[in-house]
Formats: sequence, structure tokens, C-alpha cells
Amino acid sequence: MSLFTGLANSWIASQRPYQPGRPLEEVARELGLKDIDGIVKLASNENNLGPSPKAMEAMKAAIPSMHLYPDGGSFYLRQAIANKFGIGDDMVMLGCGSNEHIVLLAHAFMEAGDDLVCSEKTFVVYKLVSALYRCRCIEAPMQGMTTDLDAMLAAITPKTRLVVVANPNNPTGTMVDQAAVDRFVEQVPDNVVTVFDEAYMELLDPAVAVDTVKHAKAGKKPVITLRTFSKAYGLAGLRVGYAMAQPDAIDLLNKVRQPFNVTAMAQAAALAALEDEDYLIRSRQMLQEGRAQLMAGMRRLGLDPVESVTNFILFPCAKAAELTAALTKRKVIVRPMAGFGLPQHVRVSVGLAAENAQFLAALEEALPELG
Repeated sequence: MSLFTGLANSWIASQRPYQPGRPLEEVARELGLKDIDGIVKLASNENNLGPSPKAMEAMKAAIPSMHLYPDGGSFYLRQAIANKFGIGDDMVMLGCGSNEHIVLLAHAFMEAGDDLVCSEKTFVVYKLVSALYRCRCIEAPMQGMTTDLDAMLAAITPKTRLVVVANPNNPTGTMVDQAAVDRFVEQVPDNVVTVFDEAYMELLDPAVAVDTVKHAKAGKKPVITLRTFSKAYGLAGLRVGYAMAQPDAIDLLNKVRQPFNVTAMAQAAALAALEDEDYLIRSRQMLQEGRAQLMAGMRRLGLDPVESVTNFILFPCAKAAELTAALTKRKVIVRPMAGFGLPQHVRVSVGLAAENAQFLAALEEALPELG
């Protein structure tokens, strides 16, 4: 018997929660193993190098102060981010991963009945947050597996308050370039907030990365850029993200966030990671080599993976759920994409060379089982 479902707001009771990638411990229990040794997780786009050494040292140094509340404004980390991007620290706000910012943006700018525009085949949280705030999520069609910014412009309605562009896009791994982004910003109506979710941007070579912060600096259009320490900096377990925008936007987001939303440990680690350029270079190198290893291996097995610029690869498989289960039995965790609107696709994260090899070996064994 349910005691609470009938008492809840109807739009909450019908909400389907986000399904994260399966943790190592859960798979170990399923396989009857005593520990996680030998299990490879390539499901959640994590950085398998682990945290930066400087971040780990900073976390150790922070331990004696864990009885104190964190700096509610993340002063030093905010200053470091501002210095990196050449903006004022009043243009930066820290959050519990960039996911928190997506919720805060809806809280600050949307009311029931408003519209949020995003691409189809993109990060499912945009759709979940829209439902949470009783708003309509309009999913613009893609060009193949790449975000179609013209289709997103055409999808804007008089009720649209937020337009969210994941770039690079998760789960397809594709990206729209600087020229297309610049044209898009100019054409979005002035009464619509444009949000660029750039969780994977630091993984790219700076020469090809897209700069959207320049639009926030210019202040001509309401543009907000989201970044995270979860991917390139290897701090997914600490949940540190940040928004960059004009000071009035940051002020609005601060009004709707909870106090102490970023822990002291997370602030210390992120500040140290931001200064560890050697680690960032190693992460990019591992990604480039690992992505080439996986793409070549999957093509050798007759698969047609989507060309990716980031630390994961999407590939079609008619029996995606069955393949995922078969790989799990072989101690390799990947992600079926039904929850992202791609029921016949699987996403695999780029890992260390040995982890990628274990995936490819398991894949070669599993594919014939599917028929």
C-alpha cells in the first residue's frame, strides 16, 4: 500500500527519475563477486585516470577542517575560474555539478506552462527538469547525430524561456562549431535565455574548443555557460560545476540555490585541479588514443560507431539491452541508451588502454550470441 503517492503533486508522482550508470559494486553483487576487481566501468563518461594528484593532495590537506561549514560563496575557487576565463568573479557561480544549475535555471526563469527548447537525442535531464516545473520540453530534430541549431531556432515559441544546447552533445559525442554557435546566439530572441551545457569542452584541444563565454562577457544577449569538474578534471564523485554569465544572472541563480551547496572538500580539490595543467594534458592524450583504439576495434567487428569528439562513443546495436547484459556478464559495464531516446544504441566511455581492450575482447565474444 502506498501512503504518500496519492498525497503528492501529480506532476511529481508521475515523474520518472534519472537512471544513472550502474555502479561497480552493484555489478559485483549481481555476478556473485566479493569485490570489484576485474570489473571495468565504461558507462558514465568518467575520467578513468582518477583525480589529479594535486587534487588528491588538496583533499588530504582539507580533512582536518571538515568540522567547519564550507565557504558558501566558494570565494577562492570562484576567483580562480574568473581568472582563467578573463571575467569578473561576480560572473561565476559554483554548484553541485552542472546538473544543479539546470534545476536552478528552471527555478529562476520558468513558470508552469512555459517552454524549454533543446535538441532531440540529448541529455535527458533537460526533459526531466521541464516536467518537474510543469513546463513543456520541445525537442528539435537533429541532423543525423548532430545538433541542428536552425531547427532549435524554429522550435522557439512565444512561451519559450530557456534554450539549452549541449555542446559537445551527450550521448552522441558530436559538436557544433564556433561559427554555427555565434550565428545561433545572434538569432535567439532577446527574451529567451540561451544556455550552453559544456560539460565535455575541456576534453577538447583548445584549438578546436568553442568559446561561448565571450557572449556572456559581451552582455548583448542573455547567455549562460555551464562547465564541470566531473569529466576532464576527474572529480565526478565530488560534484562541482559552475555557471558563467552576466552578474545579474548570477545574482538570480544565487537567490534560488541552497547555502553551502559545494562542500569544502570539493572546493579544495577543484581549486587544485584547475591548476594542474599537466593532468589535463594527460587526460586529453588518454582520450585521443583511447578513442582511436575503440573506434578501430568496433569497426573491425563490423559496428558503425558515431564519430565522437569527447570521452564516449555511441554505436548502434539492434539488441542494445541484450548486448549490455552480455557485456556485464563479462565484467564490462556500458550504457544502453533507451532512456535517451535511442533504444537501439549503446554508449561506451573511453577508458585506459587495458580497459578499452577488455571491452573490445568482451564485445567480440558477446556479439555472436545476439545472432
